[in-house]
Amino acid sequence: MSLTGCMVTPPASEVGWVTLFDGTNLNNFNRVGDANWRIDNGVVVADLGGKEASYLVTKESYGDFQIRAEFWVDSAANSGIFIRLSDPAKITATNSYEVNIFDQRPDPSYGTGGIPNIAQTLVPMKVGGQWSTYDITAKGSQLTIVLNGVKTVDVRDT
Repeated sequence: MSLTGCMVTPPASEVGWVTLFDGTNLNNFNRVGDANWRIDNGVVVADLGGKEASYLVTKESYGDFQIRAEFWVDSAANSGIFIRLSDPAKITATNSYEVNIFDQRPDPSYGTGGIPNIAQTLVPMKVGGQWSTYDITAKGSQLTIVLNGVKTVDVRDT
């Protein structure tokens, strides 16, 4: 997966966005797993070191937030953006919400744009081989996912 930009909205008392990745460094992230995370021409690239999954985890924790992330994956990718982790050292789809990036998922209802086991995608989409943008909003128990300008999830998890 390649990531070109990632921002989070700050608490209501502040104005604007918090830039998590500015194209030059990964100082706002902890690395989990054995991937070689590097920056190539302003883009985050993960060179996988083995079969183990690898993640970039924000150093700060956020309650209610909005994330905008631009990404590129190939069509075989099985990736995602995990939010609201209960344990940032052990990341799974059962201890967090995984905003899925998985065009070839066997059950496409939870494919790219969906949240596995929580919300099926409203509009099945494929993103492999192209730059795409996720806008992810988490406010209380309400989760809204917009992929390339199309709302794919709007769910309240109770």
